[in-house]
Amino acid sequence: MTEHGPRAARRARAEYGAVLAALAAGAGVLLGAGGRVWARAEIALGGRVAPAPVELTGQDAAAPAFALGLAGLAALAAVVAARGWARRAVGAAVAAFGAAALYSVWQGTRTSALTALAAEQSTAQGRVEALRVAAQWPALAAVGAALLVAAGAAILLRGAAWPGMSSRYDRHSAPGAARSSDPAELWKSLDSGADPTLDPPDAAAPEAPAREPAPAGRSDAHTEPKNPKEP
Repeated sequence: MTEHGPRAARRARAEYGAVLAALAAGAGVLLGAGGRVWARAEIALGGRVAPAPVELTGQDAAAPAFALGLAGLAALAAVVAARGWARRAVGAAVAAFGAAALYSVWQGTRTSALTALAAEQSTAQGRVEALRVAAQWPALAAVGAALLVAAGAAILLRGAAWPGMSSRYDRHSAPGAARSSDPAELWKSLDSGADPTLDPPDAAAPEAPAREPAPAGRSDAHTEPKNPKEP
């Protein structure tokens, strides 16, 4: 029983890190594949004129997928910052991003869509011929979109149990620390949970020293001398 808690915490941290890595990889793959040439075609000009070549990148064929890759990168920071149901909501959004990106890749790589896009991209007027698709880049983009779906589903189902940003940097919960211009001292303060930007707490006022008891037979009060003539 004593090892169950630490073991579960380690498992949660490992799962959390793996999902963050999958999210970052999926978004990065979408962005990287979006800049590659996905298809090439030729525009037949007729007669003896050589056909005009046309190249279509992933951003041309599946522009929404590229934008959703950027959204996935932004969601990475939101997953780290959010906790509980807010993190689950981010996970649902990430899964939706991945599904939309996957649909965009599929729709943009259809033969009819690429043919129409090649005709639009070319400045020459003619028939589109010799359409060739570089299948590895759309496939890689689809893998990136699938990673977003998987990461988003994992965040939605398991994200509430993962650790969040440490609350020890909360300025109301961290112990006060004296300001210092030494970078080493600042790092030590952060590591101990103190906020080096806060003013140090006011030092307690020194207590007044206790008065020593007067010796027997002496009185602190001033007394008038007795009149010797009095009986």
